[in-house]
This record gives sequence, structure tokens and C-alpha cells, in this order.
Amino acid sequence: MSIPISTSLQSTLASEQMEQRPSSKKIRLVFISLLAIGIGALVSLIAKLLVSLINLVTNISFFGTFSLADASPGQHHLGIFVIIVPVIGGIIVGFMALYGSRAIRGHGIPEAMEQILTNNSKIKPTITYLKPLSSAIAIGTGGPFGAEGPIIATGGALGSTLGQLLKISHQERKVLLAAGATAGMSAIFGSPIAAIFLAIELLLFEFSAASILPVALACITGAAGHHFLFSSTPVFAIAQTIATPSNPALFLYSIEGILIGLLAVVVTKAVYGLEALFERLPVHWMWWPAIGGLAVGIIGYFHPNTLGVGYNNITDVLSGSPTLKVIALLFLFKFLSWAIALSSGTSGGTLAPLLTIGGAAGALTGMAFQYFFPQLDVSVSLAALIGMSAMFAGASRALLTSILFALETTGQVHALLALLAACALAYFISFYLMEHTIMTEKIARRGVRTPVSYTPDVLEQYQVKDVMSNEALLISNENLIADVKTWLDQHPDTRASYFIVTGADNKLSGVVSSSSLLSNHQDPAARVDTLIKRKAAWVQENGPLKTAVETMLQFDVDLLPVVDQDQVVVGSINYKNVMTAYQQVQNAREHKQVHISLKRQTLKLLVKGNRLIYRNRQQSGNQ
Repeated sequence: MSIPISTSLQSTLASEQMEQRPSSKKIRLVFISLLAIGIGALVSLIAKLLVSLINLVTNISFFGTFSLADASPGQHHLGIFVIIVPVIGGIIVGFMALYGSRAIRGHGIPEAMEQILTNNSKIKPTITYLKPLSSAIAIGTGGPFGAEGPIIATGGALGSTLGQLLKISHQERKVLLAAGATAGMSAIFGSPIAAIFLAIELLLFEFSAASILPVALACITGAAGHHFLFSSTPVFAIAQTIATPSNPALFLYSIEGILIGLLAVVVTKAVYGLEALFERLPVHWMWWPAIGGLAVGIIGYFHPNTLGVGYNNITDVLSGSPTLKVIALLFLFKFLSWAIALSSGTSGGTLAPLLTIGGAAGALTGMAFQYFFPQLDVSVSLAALIGMSAMFAGASRALLTSILFALETTGQVHALLALLAACALAYFISFYLMEHTIMTEKIARRGVRTPVSYTPDVLEQYQVKDVMSNEALLISNENLIADVKTWLDQHPDTRASYFIVTGADNKLSGVVSSSSLLSNHQDPAARVDTLIKRKAAWVQENGPLKTAVETMLQFDVDLLPVVDQDQVVVGSINYKNVMTAYQQVQNAREHKQVHISLKRQTLKLLVKGNRLIYRNRQQSGNQ
């Protein structure tokens, strides 16, 4: 009743498969990786330029000299006039945000996350130069921020801009954005591994070869740039080697992780609480950075070490040399200065302030442990390092990033176990008490939802044969249109959007839409195969479910024939089958069941025991 299809149609059908060839994917990966390396090199130069620009603005603002030499604003001799300097910086940043781009406001990472999640990783090219310039002015005039946030934002903008200039996919643009952002972090701190995990935990929201390899190469390039342009020694080098803590001391460090986790919650809520207060001010948001600058200036007048980047504060705290009073004042006033300034919407980073606040809090906790438990050999330096890392983990929930960052920037490998315990507990406290983090709260208020878990793709886990329907309605290509219409009228429950047409031995001929088949304009005496207007879309039963979904999207159909290697139709698949696969995975994750019953095992042992006793008695009786 049906005739075989021509052999030439086999190659035509095969050519319509949407899945790219592996060699094509690998060539594409090489291309994106080369772009990422170039971005990493360029971002390293931008990082050096940004640091030099911060030094220049600092020297002009606080010392009246035109110099690129490293300078700390805490060593100024301006007296009470130092209050004016951050105000001037805030006014300039406000004007830049108003007449340049509002995207320069904030600390960089949340803005990059928002563009990835909502705008196909498209960042305005103007951010590439406006962000570092505004940040250099804000930090150089005393803003209590780190250089890492601006360079992360600048690197991300550079990667995104290049991705918009080239003919690449949204996914590849996201990879270039993440590569630029994390290369910036690696260039500032010389921490490539932590930067890679930052991309995974906060930017990529996935882990695959196509995404992680370009990012890793960009971070390696950024680290090489750090060693070449800055220094090959750890950024926060500690003179003494931290010894591996004993088990009792490890317990205290774990308690410290809980305390720092609670502090991270307080810090996060305080920042966004202050931001809400700024939004209630009866003045234009352009003037908010100047108001924040006024607070920075007043605090800086009484405590100059709160001004500027303050990486030296982190190193001093980690060394354990400052007194209790100095550390306590640094903790309190650095937090106040940073929280107010960041909430005002100026341009700056969060990582360095979080490290300073966490390190100071950790050092204070270590001193308290030493006072109450002198016999446990608690190290103030290790407690400060744990506080620094746990604060980052609790505030951002970048668990692995925070641990690796602490190890890479200090070189203290013996701190690993204590860092792991404290950061995990800080993460747990943050996860339990806060719905969002310091990185996601702002964009969450705008309705942007960030992924909180990374699970395997269901479409990659299942094969087509696992979810397809084996009861497909097949129409012979020799059937007349009138006969098919009559049969469908008699069996209304078989109506569908598309019908599969087969030839001899149920080999696929094509697919016919119901609108075409049931149209009154068709010749009732014509054969069904005359209605096949488009090239057939199909999937093989052993192919991944992802291929089926991609093919449906490509051909704009909601049903596909499923064929074997000989092009024989063995079933069909539609969107309902795909949803069933998702439902099965969800049910499997949430289903709770005891697989090993202790009661059942006990009964089995008793039965075996009784049988053994009975057998022994029989043997004794026979003897």
C-alpha cells in the first residue's frame, strides 16, 4: 500500500539535523578561547592603568602632587579640609552618572549579573571607560572601596562589547563577559583559581567545557599580567607561616565562622537598609554620592585609615600587629564609611571593604579566644584570615571562591581545613537567614531571579527513546485524502496538529499538518504525500532529548517522528513528553524513601539465627 522513499532523501533528512558536528564545536571553542586570552591581556593593562589612575587622583587630591606613585590618603596633612575631598569626588561621580550612564553606580558584580540574566550579556560600551574613570575619582578622593569591583565591571564590559561587535551567540557573549570580569579580578589579586570559581558561582551559573575553558585561560592571562605589571608575591603576604590548627582550635575557628556568618547578614541588611534611606531623601539621586562622600570625609577626619582602598589595612590585620583598640576602630568605622558610601550609589567595589571588615572582626574574635582559652594556641593571624574569607562567603555565598581566594592571596596552605569549616558554616548561616546576598539583593528588588543551584540538564540526561510515545499515528503515503478525513471523523480522539506519513515498511516520508490535511481546498482524490510541503524534521531514538527540543524549535513544530537507524518510524515525541521528563526528574529529587530498613535487616538476622539453631538441634539429635 506504500512505496519506498528514494535513497537521496536519506541524506537530505540527515542534513537537517540541528546538532552541530563535534569538530565544528571544537573549532568554535578554540576561537572563543583565543578571544578570552586577548581580553585577559587587555584587562591586565586596564587594571594597571586603573591603579595608576587611582594613585594619580589620590596624589592630586590629598598631597597636591602630580604623581603615579603609590600613596595612601590616610597619610594626608589636610586637617579638617579632608572632609571636602570625598564630597568633591561624589559630586563628580554624580554628574558622570547623570550625563554619562547610571550603570557606573554600584560595585560592578550585581550589574554584570543582571546583564547576563536579562539582557543577553549586553553591556553598554561606554561602561568600558566610564566605570574605571568614575571609580578612580571615587576611590582616589577617599572612597573606602577596592579597585577590584571597578576592574571586574570594566573587564565584563570589555568582553561584552567585543561580543557585540562579533557574530557570536548569546552564550558565547556571556562567556566573554565572564572571562573579562574574572580576568580583572585575577589581574588585581593574582588569584586565577579563585577568579575561575567566581565566574562559576556568580556569573556563568553553569559548568561546561565551552564556558569554563575560555574563562580559565583569561584568568591565567590575568594572573600573568599581575605578576608582570604588579608583583609575583602574594597580595596579602603574611611574614610568619600559619601552623595547622589542632582539633580544639579548629572547633573554635568553626564557632568563629558562625559568628562571622551572622555578621555578614547584619552587614548585608545594613547596606540595603541605608540604600532605602537614601531613596527617601528629597533630593535628586545625582547628589547622593556627595552626601555619602560627606560621611566618608567626616569619618576619615577622625580615622584616616578608613580612606581609600586600604589593602595595607588587610595586610596589617593579617599580621596580627595592630592593637585591640586599633582593630576595633578600624572594624567599626570602615564598616560605617563603606556602607554609607556604597548605599549612596557611588562607584566602587565591595570585596576589599568586606575583607577589611571581616579580617578585623576575625582578629577581634581571635583575641577573645586567646583571652578565654589561652591553652588552645589560637592564632590571631589565622582568625583574621578566617574572618576575611568567611565574611566574603557569608555575604556573597561564593563558598569555594572565598576559600581559594584566601589561600591564593596569602599562600597559607595550612589554613585550608579551618577555612573550609568556617566558610561552610558562614555560608549556612547566610543561606538560612537571608533570601538574597549582597550581590543579588539589588537586582532581586528589580524582579531579576538568580539561579541558586547548578543541576545537570534534564535534556542531556534523557534519550529520546526514554520519553517518546510508542503509539504514533502513521498515515501511508498512498492513502487518499478523502479516506484519511473519513477515518479521522470516525476517530476524533486521534486528532493532532501534525500527522506522520510513511512509505514502505513504515519508513518516514514526511509530516503533514492537520490544517493542510483537513482543509476544504484540498483535492479529496489526491494522495496524502502530495501535501508534504516541507523537509521532514525527525530525531533518532538514541539521540539526546536536547536534540529533539532544538529540532522542534528550529522547524516550529510540536511533534517529531522518532526513527531508528534505518529511518523506520518507531514512535513520536512532543512537548508533553519533554515535560514528563522534567516531572520525573523533579519527583525523583523530592521523593523520600527508606531503602535500607534496619527493622527488616534485624528480622532477617533473627530468621537466619533461628534456622541455624534448628539445624544444630537436628544435627545433635541425629548424633
